[in-house]
Amino acid sequence: MERGMKKARNILRICVCLVLFAGFALKSAAQSDISSADSLALPADSSLYAIRLDSVAIQNVQKAAQKQFIPDPKRALWLAIVCPGAGQIYNRKYWKLPIFYGGFVGCTYALIWNQMMYKDYAHAYQDISDDDPTTNSFMDMLPPHYDITGRESHYKTLFKNRKDRYRRYRDLSAFAFVAVYALSVVDAYVDAHLSVFDITPDLSMSVQPAVISRKEVARTSASYGFGVGLNF
Repeated sequence: MERGMKKARNILRICVCLVLFAGFALKSAAQSDISSADSLALPADSSLYAIRLDSVAIQNVQKAAQKQFIPDPKRALWLAIVCPGAGQIYNRKYWKLPIFYGGFVGCTYALIWNQMMYKDYAHAYQDISDDDPTTNSFMDMLPPHYDITGRESHYKTLFKNRKDRYRRYRDLSAFAFVAVYALSVVDAYVDAHLSVFDITPDLSMSVQPAVISRKEVARTSASYGFGVGLNF
């Protein structure tokens, strides 16, 4: 009887050990399956993340390209021809407008002033040259109650010289106006062309010792100094 009980206890212990071993084996197998599944899913997730990063970078580049304004040289040229200063506005170089409009205003003022003075002295020269005593507009060019009796030829020459001088100044003012206009047109066209030109500050200078050798008839001599290099 006691032997039978001992055998039953031994069998029960063996069964319990087998059950525990089987449970431990199943648990380790399940964990290995989960880790392998995670390792297989991770590259997919990382690849999707990389694709998303690439798409975001491409979108940023496209947005930057859209924001960067590149003017058309022909359009800038025609705008500058039709309306002075419009080419600079189209190229978004607003700081140039006061320069060109200041030039236009200055040339216009000089043109009007010189034309007015030319007309006054031309009329005075015409009146002092004729024999009609009633035409005395030249007296307006002189101080009040100023008498030029006996010196008419002198003032005739003076009025003629000033008439010619103001006529020359008037013509120069007109040429200056045309020059400012042409400069505004050329500036708008060239500026639109150079909008895509690389102007990064890549200019550098290096100073380093240098040895300069000179060959003479009997011997070779060397001179020491500094060499300067410029990189454009």
